[in-house]
Amino acid sequence: MRVPPDATGRPGLCSTFCRQLLEPLEGSAIVASGWVVLEQPGPWGADAVVNSHLNPEFGGRFDAECKKADVRFGLIRTPGRHSFPANHAQQVYVASTVPGNTWLLTAHLDDPLALEALDLAAIARGDREAVDASLPGLVPVDEAIMLVCTNGKRDECCAILGRPLVNGLATAAPGRVWEASHLGGHRFSPTAVLLPAGTMHGHLNTGTALDVLAASDRGETFLTGLRGRTTWTKRGQAAEIAVRHQTGELSLDALTVAGEDLESVTVWHRDGRSWVVPVTSAPADPPRPESCGKEPFAMSILKAGTPVPGAVR
Repeated sequence: MRVPPDATGRPGLCSTFCRQLLEPLEGSAIVASGWVVLEQPGPWGADAVVNSHLNPEFGGRFDAECKKADVRFGLIRTPGRHSFPANHAQQVYVASTVPGNTWLLTAHLDDPLALEALDLAAIARGDREAVDASLPGLVPVDEAIMLVCTNGKRDECCAILGRPLVNGLATAAPGRVWEASHLGGHRFSPTAVLLPAGTMHGHLNTGTALDVLAASDRGETFLTGLRGRTTWTKRGQAAEIAVRHQTGELSLDALTVAGEDLESVTVWHRDGRSWVVPVTSAPADPPRPESCGKEPFAMSILKAGTPVPGAVR
């Protein structure tokens, strides 16, 4: 289902251009096999992991190590005031998005430097036992959490649109929503990622965000505003969503992106069915800004065609 333009969008914002031009969300999520997000109260700069109260040397170094391991590192904070109390134990979440082996762990750290012991490669492959061994004190989290980008220093859309969403969710779903640093794709604001599924969502409002959380509690995903699952490549994300729209399949782990070539992506269902989905990339017409304050350009836009039934196993 396509999200209609938001008539209340402020002229000049990148998210207003995105809505007016009906830019497709499918295939716009970041790519990462796992996530590590650390609570960091206080203000954030444009690159929050090095522009915050977090030790910038550690933040930059740990972020680089996470990227090498195909793990996304970011900062979170509770909705509301962002003071940094003394002797505050900072909460961390560690998530694997591996289909069939998704899990979410948490701990409270007296010193963020403890994260340097985390087995990042184990996170990426979904090896929970190895992750537990690398950072004792981690405990499982039973309910999914939603991280909403509010990093206004990175892009003003995320502050203007993200913060009201967080405030609404803090009341409607207490304890399950956090403000997050840059998640990518601010022109799709308000944007969010759901952990541990790793599904990214755009053009959210309080109602659709709650629908995402409710679907997660059923082991499902929610198609309206779905940008993709970070487990897959961007082309794989677009293909998986196309199959979901055609078949109505909502179960989170029912589909697997099993391969792709220059022209198409193959998606398998756990029941043995498969589909070949043509996925093309073309310059955006008309050009549009990737973020607020930037000049419009003909960015590449992915488009998934009609899934064609393939082999059955």
